[in-house]
Amino acid sequence: MQIDRVELEPRTLLGVHERVMMADLTEYFGRAFEVSAAALAAQGLAPAGPPVALYHGMPTDSIDVTAGFPIVGPAQATAGVVVTELPAGAAIASIYTGPYDGMTRTYDQIAAWLREHNLTPRVDMWEEYLAGPETNPDPATWQTRIVFPLA
Repeated sequence: MQIDRVELEPRTLLGVHERVMMADLTEYFGRAFEVSAAALAAQGLAPAGPPVALYHGMPTDSIDVTAGFPIVGPAQATAGVVVTELPAGAAIASIYTGPYDGMTRTYDQIAAWLREHNLTPRVDMWEEYLAGPETNPDPATWQTRIVFPLA
């Protein structure tokens, strides 16, 4: 697995923010991406990248998450939709290939790599869904970019 140090440009995310039970994430993502896409269309905007899930803090049996799309230009928050910023600056990023339920090992490897390099991640991190079920039904082809901004 490759982990790269990267410099992030600031980006704006339009999405649905909720606290979700881990068991309900799949349903939440489907709904959040659908609602976010409709809000973008209503404002005459288009996604400026793949779908994103921004995780706020460490997950327990539930997770504080905002899922939606990066955008360029101004957007308005509406009922059920928020506009937030993805942080800029130093970060690490890795691309995981495979089914979503297999990402735990990748997260463990990233945590070990951070410890090994004496780096501290910020509280918030995100996943960018580069390729998924909407592009190919075979989970072995799905790709997720995992990004940890550094403190």
